[in-house]
Amino acid sequence: MQGGLKIERMCRLAGVSRAGFYRELEQSYGVEQDMELRSEMQKIVLEHRRRYGYRRVLRALRDRGFYVNHKRVLRWMREDNLLSLRQPQFVVTTQSRHSLQVYLNLARRMQLTGVNQLWVADITYIRLRTEFVYLAVILDAYSRKVIGWALDRRMTTALVLTALRQALAERQPLPGLVHHSDRGLQYASAEYVQLLRQHGIELSMSRAGNPYDNATCESWIKTLKVEEIYGNQYQDLEDLREHVAEFIEQYYNRSRLHSALDYRSPEKFEQHLAAGPASGASAAAMLSFSGHGEIYQCNGEQPPSHSPDSLP
Repeated sequence: MQGGLKIERMCRLAGVSRAGFYRELEQSYGVEQDMELRSEMQKIVLEHRRRYGYRRVLRALRDRGFYVNHKRVLRWMREDNLLSLRQPQFVVTTQSRHSLQVYLNLARRMQLTGVNQLWVADITYIRLRTEFVYLAVILDAYSRKVIGWALDRRMTTALVLTALRQALAERQPLPGLVHHSDRGLQYASAEYVQLLRQHGIELSMSRAGNPYDNATCESWIKTLKVEEIYGNQYQDLEDLREHVAEFIEQYYNRSRLHSALDYRSPEKFEQHLAAGPASGASAAAMLSFSGHGEIYQCNGEQPPSHSPDSLP
């Protein structure tokens, strides 16, 4: 009813068919819906500072109650110049030519079931206007959360020690955790190894010349470069430090949707784990090594010790 007239009566008076009226109404309503959806898409892209590609924009739209085809989102992002910034680069920073002990790659033998079972660490460089600086980072391999990081002008053992101490202070892991890195001089140094041993942490290192052994950390570094570093210019080291801290602690850990975590942020993923029925198992490291048929769980006790030569 429109006032005192029915739709059918109004169509007859106007000389139009009822089907034509509804068809025109549906088309105009569809345009309004598209405009609302497009506006929300632009808000999401700007909120995340053009870091999101179309897949994450699609997921964010659906989380807000909008249902749309991924092809339409990609087309609109192209038309509105909203596609994420991309500038891939790769530079080797590993100093692996040293006489220090290297360790067996345990990470590729593990089947993760929770957090604080495997930490992955790496170093990358960042170019400023007048200098190069270096970022050391440690991630929990299961939740992809950054749990320790450090930034300095020199790629020294002190740099990676700062990141490690931050991770230890935040997580306070039980013995049996595995720390994986490349074969770099900093990670093989006596000071770094000693600190790991003091906390009952096992060492693991990538195979020589194989960056894919530490793919989780390499992927995070690419995310940092593409979504933060390449799109900004920094005045100096302190300006960069503020931006990196904001990216890691406010954006990446708390709100960035991660495809490997069912499109949750690392913190929300860990909260989901803690609320689940198996949350207690995550607090104790459970390590599974291929060829053993056993799972070693550490609840304040050391797991059965294995020297690198004894493992397959």
